[in-house]
Order: sequence, then structure tokens, then C-alpha cells
Amino acid sequence: MRTFAKTLCISALLMTGAAFAAVTATDPDVIARKDLMKTIGGAAKTLGGMASGEVAHNAAAEAAKQAMIAAAAEIEAKFTNNAADPASEAKPEVWTNWNDFLAKGKALGDAAGALDVASAESIGAGMGAIGGTCKACHTDYRVQK
Repeated sequence: MRTFAKTLCISALLMTGAAFAAVTATDPDVIARKDLMKTIGGAAKTLGGMASGEVAHNAAAEAAKQAMIAAAAEIEAKFTNNAADPASEAKPEVWTNWNDFLAKGKALGDAAGALDVASAESIGAGMGAIGGTCKACHTDYRVQK
């Protein structure tokens, strides 16, 4: 009987964890923010792959740079509404420290704009600045998973 109870308890915990992991955004503002962050993440992955040599340097570097610049410019518009959605990863501090949040978004756009995509080496040299802006913002304004 103890084994059955233990198994039941473990199963319940696993299902609860799966339920939390499966939370998807329903609020259109949160969905738009998540999509924006996926765009930035995808561009960073493309550029990082080229910088590390995992992906051959090609014209996609410029496209990724431009996507990142454009996405950074949309941060203010996408975060205007503080939507109450359980899938949101934005901390309340986004809206209580709005000017700092926007400055961090601008820093991402500036770092992306300054990125030299002429070669894998030059991308690598500039990715530290981009990564630093992402980390600075996520540390202060994103709920840690």
C-alpha cells in the first residue's frame, strides 16, 4: 500500500509540474511580447551560431541584425499594457521602473546597430555587448524560470 501511495504522490507531482509547464499565454499583449522576445532570441541564435562557427557566415547575419534592431524598437509598444496572464514572464518592475526598462531596450537596439556583421570574427566581437544588454534586462525584468 505504501508503494501505491508513493506512486500516486509522485504521479500527482509530475502532472502538476506538467500543468504548470504547459501554461500558454492567452492575452494578446503577452502573446505579442513573447513573439517579440522569440524574434530577438532567434536573431541572437543565428548570430551566435555564426560567431561560434557552428553556422557558416552568410547574408543571414545582416537579416538577423536588422530583425534585432527592429524588434528592439518595438519593445516600448509591446510592453505598454501590463497584462495579467499567468504565462507572462514580465516582472511588475517593468512598469514601476519604466524609464530604466526602456533604456535597457534601447541599449539592445544600440548594441545591435553597432554590430559589424562582415565576418564571423566581427560578429563574435560584438555579441558580448548584445548578450550583456539581454542579461541586464532579464535580470531585472524577467521572471526567472
